[in-house]
Amino acid sequence: MQSYQDIRAQLHSLADFVRWGASQFNQAQLHFGHGTANAVDEALNLVLHAVRLDHETPAWLLESRLTEGEKQAVYELLRRRVEERKPYAYITGHARFAGLDFHVDERVLVPRSPIAELIEKHFQPWIDPRRVARILDLCTGSGCIAIACAFAFPQARVDATDISTDALEVARINVEGLKVAERVSLHQHDVFDGLPAARYDIIVSNPPYVDAQDMRTLPEEHRKEPALGLAAGPDGLDIIRRILKDASDYLAADGILVVETGDSRWALEQAYPSCPFTWLEFERGHSDVFLLNAEQLVGMQHNDKRVRRVR
Repeated sequence: MQSYQDIRAQLHSLADFVRWGASQFNQAQLHFGHGTANAVDEALNLVLHAVRLDHETPAWLLESRLTEGEKQAVYELLRRRVEERKPYAYITGHARFAGLDFHVDERVLVPRSPIAELIEKHFQPWIDPRRVARILDLCTGSGCIAIACAFAFPQARVDATDISTDALEVARINVEGLKVAERVSLHQHDVFDGLPAARYDIIVSNPPYVDAQDMRTLPEEHRKEPALGLAAGPDGLDIIRRILKDASDYLAADGILVVETGDSRWALEQAYPSCPFTWLEFERGHSDVFLLNAEQLVGMQHNDKRVRRVR
């Protein structure tokens, strides 16, 4: 990567640094996928953060000339992205999710789930938002899904679980920082294990779902994230199987279960060929997320028991 002294006299505006940064990222063959999908968006995030501007900044302001100190600050973030190969959120310490700003660091995955879009739509048309009183977020990580749900359903209580003490420390920072401690409760549990009996209108999870083969070939940026939040056994279903096994014991009669599966969708459909998964569609990006209602969950478990007896 070129030194600051080599480029300081040639680059002047925010747009100049975004273009130059994107070129440097492409030349270094960086990987994107932690909230951005390309080098230009990645560079834009870092440039705006360096000068304390947000994404509501009008386009014309990108032509503004930077001071010497601002140039140095922008260059430093772009340099770190190339040399450290960390997702931009780890460099800035912040990530946006469902319109909210979250603290993130290497103790948690970078928030990027398409479930944000469902939350923004209050999980409609799959449930009546007016009757949602309790929500459970499994494998909460940074707490982004649980906290976003608390904002979307101000009348609801939200429980959030994770096995990781480190992750729960980050989630607590976000719960307190976004002032939802009165309605969001954090619990250290391994999926449902140890969770007190309760019935939830929505159970939602972005669990670990990366299979063993993909774990061996992850890009370096993904290797900066905690493996505990990614790895899920030979076929990527270790955690999802446990969720499907016990979710009906915690789901309200008219409740819904929403789970992200990522690239493990194929393995899941092979493992549960008779399960009536509803695969959700998204306007922003693509990922594999299924929905089941309480009746479907109970039926699936009954079918599973019959198959076991036949065997």
